[in-house]
Amino acid sequence: MTETLNPTPGSIVSCRSRQWVVLPSENQDLIRLRPISGNEAEITGLYRQLGLEIVEPATFPLPQGEVQDHAAALLLMDAARLLLRSGAGPFRCLGRLSLRPRPYQLVPLLMALRLETVRLLIADDVGIGKTIEAGLIARELLDRGEVKRIAVLCPPHLCDQWQLELQEKFHIDAVVVRSGTASKLERDVPNGSHIFSYYKHLIVSLDYAKAERRRASFITHCPDLVIVDEAHTCTHPVSKSASQQQRHQLIQEIAQKAERHLLLLTATPHSGIEESFLSLLGLLVPEFERLTLDSLTEHDRDKLASHFIQRRRADVKQWLGNETPFPERESQEHPYKLSKEYRALFEDVYDFARGLVKTTTGEMSYAQRRGRYWSALALIRCVMSSPAAAIATLSRQVVKTAS
Repeated sequence: MTETLNPTPGSIVSCRSRQWVVLPSENQDLIRLRPISGNEAEITGLYRQLGLEIVEPATFPLPQGEVQDHAAALLLMDAARLLLRSGAGPFRCLGRLSLRPRPYQLVPLLMALRLETVRLLIADDVGIGKTIEAGLIARELLDRGEVKRIAVLCPPHLCDQWQLELQEKFHIDAVVVRSGTASKLERDVPNGSHIFSYYKHLIVSLDYAKAERRRASFITHCPDLVIVDEAHTCTHPVSKSASQQQRHQLIQEIAQKAERHLLLLTATPHSGIEESFLSLLGLLVPEFERLTLDSLTEHDRDKLASHFIQRRRADVKQWLGNETPFPERESQEHPYKLSKEYRALFEDVYDFARGLVKTTTGEMSYAQRRGRYWSALALIRCVMSSPAAAIATLSRQVVKTAS
C-alpha cells in the first residue's frame, strides 16, 4: 500500500510495473511521480489515504552477458560518465537535454537565474544560438517548477522550426497555433476550455495572436513564460505601421503582469532609431524606456546589463578555453551585364536614392538622416537583386506612399 513507503523527492520507486522518479509535493498525503522514460504530461499523483497502490523501492537487475571488447567497454564507461555528469550538475535541465550546450550559451541561463522574474533581451549575433539559450532557460524553469506552461511567439514561418527544436533538443512538446492549424486544434478542445489554455505549451504565430479578436483571449490565458522571437518586429513603430503597432500592443500587455517571465530574442535590437530600441527595453523594465543612452549613469548601466546581453561571433569564438568553429564566409565577385531596360530602371532608382541622401538638411534629426541613408541603400540593393525583387519592392513603396 502507499503507506508502506515514504519516498523522498529524487528517489526512484516502482509502481504499476513501472519505475518512477519521486517529485516534490506540497501535500504530504499526495505522492507525485514522473515515469523515468516519460515527460511532464505523464506525471501521476497517488493519494496515500486511499491505499490503492503499492509503492516499493525500485531495483534494477545487473547487466547480463559480458562486454564485447575494450572499445565497447570504453563506450559504456563514457556513456555512464556523461549521463551522471549531466544529471548531477548545478542545473536541473542538463539531464533532460539532447544536446551539449557550449559554455557561452549558459550565460543567459545564469543571468535568468539571478532574476526573481526573468526579463531578458537576448540579442546575440546570428548563429550563436539564441534558440538554444532560450530553450535552456525554459527547460530549467520547468524542471524547477517555477513555470508550468510556456508560449513562443514568432513569425509564422518559424513556428515549425521552433516546434522541432523544443521537441528534439529540450523534450518540450508544444503545439503550433496559427491560421492553418487553429481549426483542427480547436476541435480537440473540450467545451468550456480555450485553445490557449487547454494545450500546455504553445507556439503561436505573432500575426495570429495580435489580431483584435484573439489578443484578449491570449492575454487572459497567457502562460507563465513567454518567448518572443524576432522581437525587433514588436518595437513601438515610428511610422504608421498598423501591423507593428498591434504586435507592440500585444507584447506590452503581456509584460504588464509583473510576475510573468519574458524573453525577447533578436539579432538586430537597434535599427538606428533610439526610440524604437528604448520601447523594446521598456517591455522588460518600464523605466528603461525613459533612459538616455548617451548619458547613462553607472547604476543604469549595471541594471541594464542584468537584463540585456548582446555578443558577436568574435566575442564567443574563444570562450573559457573552448573554441567554436563558426563557418567562415567566403565572398566572391562575378560581373554581369544589365539589359537595356534593366539598366534604365537602375539608373532611375539610383538617381532617386541619391536625391534622398542629398536632400537631407541640418534641421533633420540624426535618426531621420540615418533613416534616409539606410532607406536609399536598401532600395538600391533590392533593385540590384533581380528584376522580380525590384518590381516587388517598388510596388510596395507605391502602395505605402498612396496609403
